[in-house]
Amino acid sequence: MRTPYIPHTFGDEVHRKLRSRSGWLTAGVASSISWPSLDVCVQYAGDEYFLLGTEREGKESAPGIIIACNESSGGADEAIAKVYRFTSILSWFQGGYVDVSGYMWGSHPAIYGGRTVYSSVGSAGAKSFNCNHMPIIEDDNVRKALAFWREGKRLDEVHDGYAFLSFYKVIEPQFKDGRIRGKWIAANIDKLTDRAAKRVAELRADGVDVANHLYGSGRCAVAHASLEGEIVDPDIPADRTRLSKDLVIIEELARIYIRDELGVPDARSLHRTRDRLTPWDPLLPAASLDFLRSGQSADVSRLDSQSVSVGLWPDGPIPGLERMTMHVDAVDGGVVRTVLINERKTILLVFFLDFKSGRIHTNLEDGGLFSGEQEPDETDVRAYATFFYKVFGNGVAELRCGDLEPVDCEIVIPVNMMMTKSPDEAIADSLEAFRLRRGCPIQGQGSRDR
Repeated sequence: MRTPYIPHTFGDEVHRKLRSRSGWLTAGVASSISWPSLDVCVQYAGDEYFLLGTEREGKESAPGIIIACNESSGGADEAIAKVYRFTSILSWFQGGYVDVSGYMWGSHPAIYGGRTVYSSVGSAGAKSFNCNHMPIIEDDNVRKALAFWREGKRLDEVHDGYAFLSFYKVIEPQFKDGRIRGKWIAANIDKLTDRAAKRVAELRADGVDVANHLYGSGRCAVAHASLEGEIVDPDIPADRTRLSKDLVIIEELARIYIRDELGVPDARSLHRTRDRLTPWDPLLPAASLDFLRSGQSADVSRLDSQSVSVGLWPDGPIPGLERMTMHVDAVDGGVVRTVLINERKTILLVFFLDFKSGRIHTNLEDGGLFSGEQEPDETDVRAYATFFYKVFGNGVAELRCGDLEPVDCEIVIPVNMMMTKSPDEAIADSLEAFRLRRGCPIQGQGSRDR
């Protein structure tokens, strides 16, 4: 399943985009995920989705999603269908729900002020909302499963019966034969953990066949009403309690089906499994990649002299670090130690490309400003200080090579190092210190200065 790089735009550029055309649809949403506090534009699957933040002019504001809408591309029906699909995968990816409460459309973007809905929305920082590498959903069965998952999460803690039915529908339509579905449920019950496993143990202790119980006393009892058959009677406390206890089982089975059978990763599983270096595969021969990923050394000479841009997510390249030249310093155990040097040969940055684990690590200790044929100037100081202190402050460094997708580095966890000021304050202090001593030569050929 494709999990491509997803550009995020924050700040004034978002509002410029919204002013650049006419024809928009605005959907109000109820959400349980950490929602951006300020507006953000997310480019996903060929469309731009504008997530309206929870703050506006210093006051609380309703969350929402805006998308372009015009008759030539299907009008409001097509636009809101895209929003539904986007909220389904966003709900799954972020581990909560984002559900449309209503929508409107017109020539200008607006804030949806429709009916009040239940929401437990949290608030992310100004630039901390991140759905980068969210999977692209291209299979219709997967799309439907995610829609039912979103519906189930929305109803969870609101209406147990309908939530149960929605989670069951994640699995049910995937099987034409109910017997095969029952066998799948029975085979996966023992994979459950925590509260779901505890409830399974309780049912088994009472001699209950859990798979049949979920179908007969859960799915059918909720979906059908018969005076003779089994139903979930909303006036009987025991019925409601039983269904509430069983809900966690079917929710976890639905999660397993989406994750394992349909192969849709969420943010946490993708963070563990995604090979950050895959976008750079075209830079090396297939044989070299195979050796490196198996933990062996290989010919990586094609990495030498590659032009690389160094930046920070989500802001892009750092001015002064847009054209760094890569040099291979060492190769060992599937790890390539690279040194990036700017055109003036005054800034040096070190990265470890760990092909075996699919990670890139930033080495802050070995980089720095250098004096050689040329002295670092104020642009160099600002560029290096921005990189060093932003990364030191848990920023995500990105490396771009040509038209290939950016590759992101692991967050640096400082050891025996502590920042006593914000990254922006540290950058300003570095510039001020440079200006104070700019009349004095930097000591020593090849000396470094942070």
